Amino acid sequence: MTRLKKIVYLVSDINKAISFEWVASSLRSKFNLTFILIGRPASELSKFLKLIHVECIEISDEETPQRWRQWIKIFIILRAKKPDTVHTHLWRANLLGLSTSWLLGVKQRVYTRHHATTHYHEFPSGRKWDVLCNWWATDIIAISKNVQEILIEWDKADERKIKLIHHGFEQAYFQSVSELRVTALRQKYGLSSSDFPVIGVISRYVEWKGIQYIIPAFERIRKKFHTAKLILANTHGDYAAVIKAQLASLPPNSFLEIEFEEDLAALYQLFTLFVHVPIDPFVEAFGQTYIEPLMAGVPAIFTMSGVAREFIEHKQNAWQVNFKNSNQIEEGVLQLLSDDNLRNTLIAAGKTAAKDFSLEHAMLALEKVYVEVL
Repeated sequence: MTRLKKIVYLVSDINKAISFEWVASSLRSKFNLTFILIGRPASELSKFLKLIHVECIEISDEETPQRWRQWIKIFIILRAKKPDTVHTHLWRANLLGLSTSWLLGVKQRVYTRHHATTHYHEFPSGRKWDVLCNWWATDIIAISKNVQEILIEWDKADERKIKLIHHGFEQAYFQSVSELRVTALRQKYGLSSSDFPVIGVISRYVEWKGIQYIIPAFERIRKKFHTAKLILANTHGDYAAVIKAQLASLPPNSFLEIEFEEDLAALYQLFTLFVHVPIDPFVEAFGQTYIEPLMAGVPAIFTMSGVAREFIEHKQNAWQVNFKNSNQIEEGVLQLLSDDNLRNTLIAAGKTAAKDFSLEHAMLALEKVYVEVL
């Protein structure tokens, strides 16, 4: 009987992430798979992994707050497991997982680069750690051409290590949503049939996501559509004070803040239009919200950042606006609301374009990376 390759995933600071649920479900029958989760205890991801019988080891910040103790725990676990591959995701997991697996001589050390230019602009002290992670790794997964370019041109990472693998999405998850689930969500958030149009935003409250340009546009839109509603989800981040100050100028019943919604697919079905407008071409590493609304059949207004630069075409599969431009956001919303044909064209073409980001394609590419080292 052929021995299954041992792969250990290290993931930090995640409570629930459907993308990791999809990955675990796809890989568990093909590899001897273990997850090490660093951060909060009893996360939703850990519960899911246990439910599908994937080994999950939690290193809790509550029980082991010191980073050096976490490092020792990971070192001991990896030394005992003797994995063929260690694959790390997100900042703490990258540092702790790559350093320990390098020291132990793990043959394949993979990390997925989930950030773009944040260590060049917001946290420059992180650059030295990027250099180390790029050096420790045998394989670096770039989730977009944007990240690939940053790794090669900005970081000067070894180009031979870099593999371009886009995030993969389970199409049925976004397109097979029952009306019962949508109705339940409407009731949960007190929405009525008179709320129209509903403008959706799913972005953390950080400056570079560009939410500060959406709110003034919405304020003007509401003068034309008095029943318009702005729904903002993932409402946490270090720019919250600025955004909340802007929201305070809106009528209280005109917007809704959602810190976290588990039923993401149903949430998209509440939106008439979706807006995602990062503030420059490089700041978004990928941008899952460039794919998700299109897959869900929601017409979208975008700036060209992250993965959008690879496939979004103005008036073909989405409405494109310039960076930091509230006027163009307003124009795009009004144009899409007034033109049924254009809106339907974007919906159909958006679904077609999103098919290129299938979970199956991503998993095949990832498995190919894993079997390169036997």
